[in-house]
Amino acid sequence: MTSFLIIDDHPLFREALGNAVRLALPEARIFEAMSIEDALHVLSAEQGIDLALLDLSLPDATGFSGFLRLRETYPRLPVAIVSSEEDQHVVREALALGAAGYLPKSTSKRELAQSIEGVLSGSVSVPKDFVATPQRRRADTSKALAVKLRELTPQQLRVLDLLRRGYPNRQIAQELQLAESTVKAHITEILRKLGLFSRNKAIIEIGKMDLPDPKGRPYARLDRGRPQ
Repeated sequence: MTSFLIIDDHPLFREALGNAVRLALPEARIFEAMSIEDALHVLSAEQGIDLALLDLSLPDATGFSGFLRLRETYPRLPVAIVSSEEDQHVVREALALGAAGYLPKSTSKRELAQSIEGVLSGSVSVPKDFVATPQRRRADTSKALAVKLRELTPQQLRVLDLLRRGYPNRQIAQELQLAESTVKAHITEILRKLGLFSRNKAIIEIGKMDLPDPKGRPYARLDRGRPQ
């Protein structure tokens, strides 16, 4: 059962966000916190939170301080920011810091539900009008991606190779002998490092490139085609 932690000091919005979560995953477990301190108490008591949904404006946090505290204490916990602040510079900063997504509070319940589903699948959700890097040419994009690929760990390269060949998270987990939650965490980190915001975009962009060869690929027995 997928578990969520909603961190927001406004009861009505916690309720609204909970409804969006249940629209995406009716059987989800939902925990709530009104501050970063509350959130840390919940996380220390409850194992296996799959996604935290964090408002930037909290009684004990300003700017990204709360987000950074969560990341420092629980570095493997995916944290998506849900905020009324829609400035693109803020969105870029959040993604650069490692947010699993940025969901505007003005988004409809159905769109929030779709964004939450995307984050859980490993995509990085961003506002509709978000522009990652305006007017960047494709050649420059390829060069930049080639440099960023070198930042990936061998295990992340293995995950990315299977991802671009069309393998779903569950099969990637089976082939690499990882937990599915670990695969999701790897994909989120891969997209963050590469500056891409969905697995589909990664498949399109990386599918045209040669990946660095990680040592000791444990799935070498697989064919090079799409899984059936």
